Amino acid sequence: MKTVPVTSTQRTLRTGVVGSPFLARIALHEDRVDAAQYEFNVAAVMRGLPLLLKTPVTFFVGENGSGKSTLLEALAWAMGFSAQGGHKTRAYAEHTDGHALGRALDLSWRQKVSDGFFLRAETFFDWVEYLKSTGSRFAPELDGCSHGEGFLKLFEDRFEDGMYLLDEPEAALSPNRCLSFLALMHQLAQRRCAQFLIATHSPILLCYPHATILQFSDSGIRQIAVSECEHVKLTRDFLNAPERYFRHLFEAAD
Repeated sequence: MKTVPVTSTQRTLRTGVVGSPFLARIALHEDRVDAAQYEFNVAAVMRGLPLLLKTPVTFFVGENGSGKSTLLEALAWAMGFSAQGGHKTRAYAEHTDGHALGRALDLSWRQKVSDGFFLRAETFFDWVEYLKSTGSRFAPELDGCSHGEGFLKLFEDRFEDGMYLLDEPEAALSPNRCLSFLALMHQLAQRRCAQFLIATHSPILLCYPHATILQFSDSGIRQIAVSECEHVKLTRDFLNAPERYFRHLFEAAD
């Protein structure tokens, strides 16, 4: 990845100065809410909007089924990304993942950006196959890579300025590669004015400094500190004393 000088208008996370993100607010057009659609029955989404985005990196965290991916897919649709992930296509296809909620979202921008990427961990290889079918010069570089290697290579070689929506990127990454990802993300956020919205369960990623953590639950969406994050607390407590958890889990199973 090439580096560029940091200008006075760019973010400098290293010194703790965090700039304003491109996308500032996520709300709903109430007249476009359709209760017959699944997305409008997700409690966190319906009770959690509008949302104000304050930092270049925002994490969506919560239990499985809490609505993190639902909102991320809708945001991807509203920004013109393909439902299968990848760069912007301006397709806005109907009856695809994120369509119903996406067309109901009201997005407020401080600065509109045209570039970016939508990563869906489960469809990453589908995107690679798409690149092959288009004759992309980048496809041979990804061919033969593992999931994690391909993801990091994509980040190193192709990600620059723009909006990045990432759905559970840790699914492809070992703990060590998660650290590599943090370094790459930090370089982009600091030097290239990129904004990241990331749905994750990873305690390592959630510890990234200067990020906003938004917890999804049936009561809505609220900002929490990393010290409040259940994923971080549970992982720390488990590693400190796994025998306590084994005793409880295995006794319950007997």
